[in-house]
Amino acid sequence: MAKKKKKERKFTKKLLHKYRLVILNEDTFEERFAIKLTRLNVFVLSAITAIILVFFTTLLIAFTPLREYIPGYSSARLKKKASLLNYKTDSLVQELEMNRRYFASIRKVLSGDVATVDFNRDSIIQAAKNDIDILNISTNKEDSLLRAKVESEDKYNVFESAVNQSNYVLFPPVNGTISEGYNIEDKHFAVDVVVPSNTPVKATADGTVIFAEWTIETGYVVILEHSQELISVYKHNSSITKAQGDLVKAGEVIAMSGNTGELSTGPHLHFELWSNGYPVNPTNFIDFQ
Repeated sequence: MAKKKKKERKFTKKLLHKYRLVILNEDTFEERFAIKLTRLNVFVLSAITAIILVFFTTLLIAFTPLREYIPGYSSARLKKKASLLNYKTDSLVQELEMNRRYFASIRKVLSGDVATVDFNRDSIIQAAKNDIDILNISTNKEDSLLRAKVESEDKYNVFESAVNQSNYVLFPPVNGTISEGYNIEDKHFAVDVVVPSNTPVKATADGTVIFAEWTIETGYVVILEHSQELISVYKHNSSITKAQGDLVKAGEVIAMSGNTGELSTGPHLHFELWSNGYPVNPTNFIDFQ
C-alpha cells in the first residue's frame, strides 16, 4: 500500500513538475521568449487544441464546399443530379405502369376476354348520355355569365356545331354478308363480314390508331380509339395501311381484308365495337349490306 502511494506521489510530481521553455538567439544567446510549463499543462493544451481542430474540421466538412475534395463525400452537383435522376426514374416507373395497363386493356380486346359483362348497354349514344347525366356540376354566377358570353360568340361556329351534334354516325368498314354474328354465349363479341381478299377496310369513325400489328391468332389487326370512349377492332387483314399513332377520318382506308391468322377460316373481316370497356353489337349501329 505504501509503495502504491509512493508511485502516485511520483506520478503527481512528474505532472506538476515545472519546466521552463526558453527561446534564445543562437548567436548572442539572448533570451527572447520564456514560458513556464508542466506536463499537465502540456497535456491539457494539447487536448484542447485537438478538440478545437476536430470541431473546425467538422464545420469545414459539413458546411463548406471543401468536403467535395475529401474522398467519400459527394459534391452538391452530384447530389442534385442524383435527385433529378431519381425524379425521372419515378416518372418513368409511373409511365411504364400506365403503358402496362394500357397494353393489358388492348390485349383484353384482342383476346375477347371479358371478366364481367353488362350486355344491357347496347346503345353507344345512351351510354354516353348516361355518363353525362352522372356528372353533378355546380356553377356560380360568374361561370354562367362566361358561358353565356362564349355561346353568343360561337353561335355561328361551324366546327362547334359539328361537335355538338347528338347523332353519332358510324361508317361501315366493309359491305358484305355476315357469316357469323354477335354472340354473347359463344364469346364472339364481333361480326364476321365475308368479303373478297384485299377489299379496302375503312375506319368506322374519326379516331387514332392505337394498335397496328401482326398477331398469330388474328393476323394483321388494327385498333382505333374514337371519341365517347369507343374502340373499333379490325382483324384478319392481309395488310395494314396505317401505323400506331396515326390519325384517321371516318371512311379512310386503314387496311386490306384477308384471311390471316390461325383463327381465320376464309377471307372476311372480323369487326368489333367496344364502348366504355364493354363489347356492343355492331349491327345495332352499322348496316353491312
